[in-house]
Parts: sequence; structure tokens; C-alpha cells
Amino acid sequence: MSDAPPDAPWIEEYLSWLATQRRAAALTLENYRRDLRRLAGLAAGRAPQTLSATDIRRFVARLHGEGLSGHSIARQLSAWRGLYRWLIRYHGLPNNPVDGIRAPRSPSMLPRVLSPEQAASLLDAPVDSVLEVRDRAMFELFYSSGLRLAELAGLDIDGEHAGMDFAAGMVTVLGKRARRRMVPVGGPALEALEAWLEVRGQIVGASAEAALFITRNARRMSPGAIRSRLALRSRSVGLGVHVHPHMFRHSFASHLLQSSGDLRAVQELLGHASVRSTQVYTHLDFQHLARVYDLAHPRAKK
Repeated sequence: MSDAPPDAPWIEEYLSWLATQRRAAALTLENYRRDLRRLAGLAAGRAPQTLSATDIRRFVARLHGEGLSGHSIARQLSAWRGLYRWLIRYHGLPNNPVDGIRAPRSPSMLPRVLSPEQAASLLDAPVDSVLEVRDRAMFELFYSSGLRLAELAGLDIDGEHAGMDFAAGMVTVLGKRARRRMVPVGGPALEALEAWLEVRGQIVGASAEAALFITRNARRMSPGAIRSRLALRSRSVGLGVHVHPHMFRHSFASHLLQSSGDLRAVQELLGHASVRSTQVYTHLDFQHLARVYDLAHPRAKK
């Protein structure tokens, strides 16, 4: 697969606009960069302004032929469509060649979730070091509050826009498109976070770093580092499945929805702009209506 060079001017200019004007998160920018480089690679040196709808359809056919899922192609088309909207608005391009082009349909895939028992075995495993105490706090918070990876990585200890309120038992996160939301934090997660804060100061230089979760070198945990620690924990407890951060988010949503049946409340907790994004979890059999968080979530209380 050929890519555009990292400093392709139109990619850098558009990403800079997304960062400053749309306040796109670092992980979002990383994904857009990858998808736009893919467009440039398919264009084989042609500027995006010279591409037609026929070219875009040809690119989609090539991606489909390479085995990319409809979902992956749709994500790339979304990134490309946004680029062209920007070109129309700021560079006078007359039309958007991506408009009206859809990705091939893929079979509907339900999100993979952990059972409450699997989640408990992963979260309740013994911890023997400062870093393992930190890891437990991160994973408890993932499952307790359904955070996205970038949201958890962006938390500060006393952040005005993204941080913990221990007295209220709430976490404030900065989600997609800089949307803020407050989400409840369950009892075991609060205990794990308090245990982490008690030992966090043992890391040299910790007091100078605002991030809630830091590395052994007192730097903010990156999304990649968090993924790696979760993979290590799932292997060490012999879970037998590959666990990724978003699986915790899926599990949070599915377990709440299974017990409460309150789709709108789960939508708010997840920070979905549209309920359509939340409806993927409605394959579960609803048991009974309950108070959405305190009574429904498997780890909301001790």
C-alpha cells in the first residue's frame, strides 16, 4: 500500500485546520492522517483537486478488492468527504467527488463484549507493583464509565475540562469534537483510583505531571501504552481472548442496556451524538427497568 509522504502539504494544512478550528483529538487526527495518506497513495501523485467521482469509485473498488470491510471503507470515505468539504469552503473547489459514494455493505457485526465474569476476573486480579495499581485503576474506570481510549488518556488529576470529582463520584471527559460530558464512576473504580493516587507519588517527577495516568517516567500514558498494558493484563490472567480498550466500552454499554433497557440513558453515558450509534447494543434481551447506573451496572456498588 502506497502512502503520501508525511509532510504532504494538503494533508498537513487540513489536519492543522481540524486541530485548531474543530479541536479534533490527537487520536482522531492520527486516524484522519492515515486515511488521507491512503487517498494520496491511491491517487498516485495526483492532487486531490484533480480527482473525479469516477476516480473515487475506482479507489473504493480497489480497497474492497484488497479485502477491506465495508465499515473500514466507509470510515475512509468519511475522512475523504471531510477533506473535500474543506477544499470547497476554503480553496474554491466546485464540487465534492465523494458525495453520493457509499461503501460496499458488509455483514452486520455485533460488538464483542466481555461477560461480567470475564470482566471481574480481569479487574480483580492481584496487583503487586505501582504500575499494576495504576493499570487496575485505568481498567476499572474503562469498564465503570464506558470511556473511549482517548478520553481516558486525556484525563488530568484536577482537570477543569477532563478530570475526576471524587466527592461527587463523577468523571468529566472531553469527547469527540471537544464535547464535554459527566459520567458516574462506580464504587470499585473509585477505590482503585484512590489506591492509585496513594502510590502515584512514588514515581519520580509525578508531581510535575498533570495527567491522571502516568508512565514509570512520569509522562502521560499514551493510547498505545494503555492498549499494551491491557493486552498484558488479559494474557497474565489467562482470559483466552484478545481484550482491547473499546471492548470495555462495548461491555459497559451492553451490560447496562441488558439490565436497564434504557437506550437513551446509555446513549448519554456513552456520549453518542445519535441514538443510531447506540442501537447496535439492542441485540440483548432486556431483563427489567432499573435505575440506569446505580442499580444496573455490575460494578456500580461494592
